[in-house]
Amino acid sequence: MSDREVKSILFAGVGGQGILRASDITCEVIMEAGFDVKKSEVHGMAQRGGCVTSHVRYGKKVYSPLAKTGSIQTLVSFEKMESLRYLQFLRKDAAIIVNTEEINPPAVNMGDDPYPEDIIGFLKNHYGKVIGLNAAELAQKAGNIKTANVVLLGALSNLMNIDKSVWQDVIKKSFPEKLVKMNLAAFQMGIDA
Repeated sequence: MSDREVKSILFAGVGGQGILRASDITCEVIMEAGFDVKKSEVHGMAQRGGCVTSHVRYGKKVYSPLAKTGSIQTLVSFEKMESLRYLQFLRKDAAIIVNTEEINPPAVNMGDDPYPEDIIGFLKNHYGKVIGLNAAELAQKAGNIKTANVVLLGALSNLMNIDKSVWQDVIKKSFPEKLVKMNLAAFQMGIDA
């Protein structure tokens, strides 16, 4: 990474999916790896199933926590449809990690709108690197569905040039001891997926 290069990651999903925890862990990993990092988060109606986002930007020196439209290199979408909401922020060569879970917004639940079909196919037709995985299913295998956010961090770690041991150390520090083993297993499942 050059002195002037700043990388940007956008975490997006629905309230209650662990988006902010995942972005906090990512920021800690980036700092441990020796980079400057800035974070911004939006969680308006999160408690009511609303949108939650977190911008994470890192490099040798970062001046702003918000990425410009069209500049984000990586999108981590915790819910399939949420990946569509933020496409204007992505570079054309962006990598997208998509949890294939579907959480219906109110308009879909009320029958006003259909849930979009073949989101993964659409993304693959427009972006070079799209990784779709069922994080909830992998989290269940790790021991608890609440570790889905850490499954997605495992997938993200494959796209970042930061040693996996740094990730593992931060995960160990981020959870109570009784939850560490399960979260490390979830992280590994994300790496392998």
